[in-house]
Amino acid sequence: MVEFISPTAIETAQVMPEPLVFESATDFAEGTAAVRLGERLGYIDTTGQWVTTIADANVEVAGAFSEQLAVARAGDYHGYIDPSGEWAINVQFKQAKDFSEGLAAVQGGQKYGFINTQGQWVIEPEFALVESFTEGLAVVKQDGVYGYVNREGDLVIAPQFKDAWQFSEGRAVVKVDRQYGYIAPDGSIAIPLTFDGAFNFSEGLARVRQGQKWGFIDTQGEWVIEPVLDYASDFAEGHAVALQGGQWGYIDRTGEVAIAGEFDYAADFSEGMAAVQIAGQYGYINLAGDAVIPPTFQNAGPFAEGLARVRLESGWGFIKQDGTLLTAP
Repeated sequence: MVEFISPTAIETAQVMPEPLVFESATDFAEGTAAVRLGERLGYIDTTGQWVTTIADANVEVAGAFSEQLAVARAGDYHGYIDPSGEWAINVQFKQAKDFSEGLAAVQGGQKYGFINTQGQWVIEPEFALVESFTEGLAVVKQDGVYGYVNREGDLVIAPQFKDAWQFSEGRAVVKVDRQYGYIAPDGSIAIPLTFDGAFNFSEGLARVRQGQKWGFIDTQGEWVIEPVLDYASDFAEGHAVALQGGQWGYIDRTGEVAIAGEFDYAADFSEGMAAVQIAGQYGYINLAGDAVIPPTFQNAGPFAEGLARVRLESGWGFIKQDGTLLTAP
């Protein structure tokens, strides 16, 4: 049974500052998080200081920064704002994704392509769907099937797959008929299409499904953890979430139980902590399985840059790894 570490006693005479609470919030990235407080939409830093207000009052939603630009929506269209809160790339796209490897996937008209950080088309909008660049390649859909382009827009892996995923650790999931396997960056089959489900590689292992059970393979396609799990997540910080018998726990890279399955839900580790659900509420455990932040939240996100987004009764706040909530500086 998990026992939560008691919080440090606080003298009753000490007045505690009120935690920062927002109507909406993103995880931290590049030093800031997007937040909304009433009609005010902008960004705070990791100290809780409000550092940017988005200048255009028509902006309804803004995301976290990626490569110093953040997607923002005004009405039915998207653009990109810079860290000062001004438009860096004017609102004009029906859909827009974060920048990755210097390019962003956007929808111009009815088709998708890629722009650079100046808002110029690098790959013209000629595809039915696209995904962001990873490892120098991007998934594109053309004539009902998927292939890959390079940063110059050349179709280096011809569209031929029923479905396809982004590259990770030199492998990408592809689907032909009803089976999944993995290709190499040159388009050759690296791991035969013999699986009923498959996900990206993470920390050298990928979760795959045979029948109704999940296991893990290495980049050569060899079984490392046999398919005996009801469900599993990707490996993160040496642990993977595993579902067995209706309870969530964690396994290590050998498939051995690292943290016993006694949670109603469990999330991936990040920065040495993972959110877990007990009796409908969320708290956090560490890599040893010690429960270090009691389950008092309605929802909880991953730690990023030392802070995790948590749902309080009154809205969204941020918690530190010592269990204290972020307050105004």
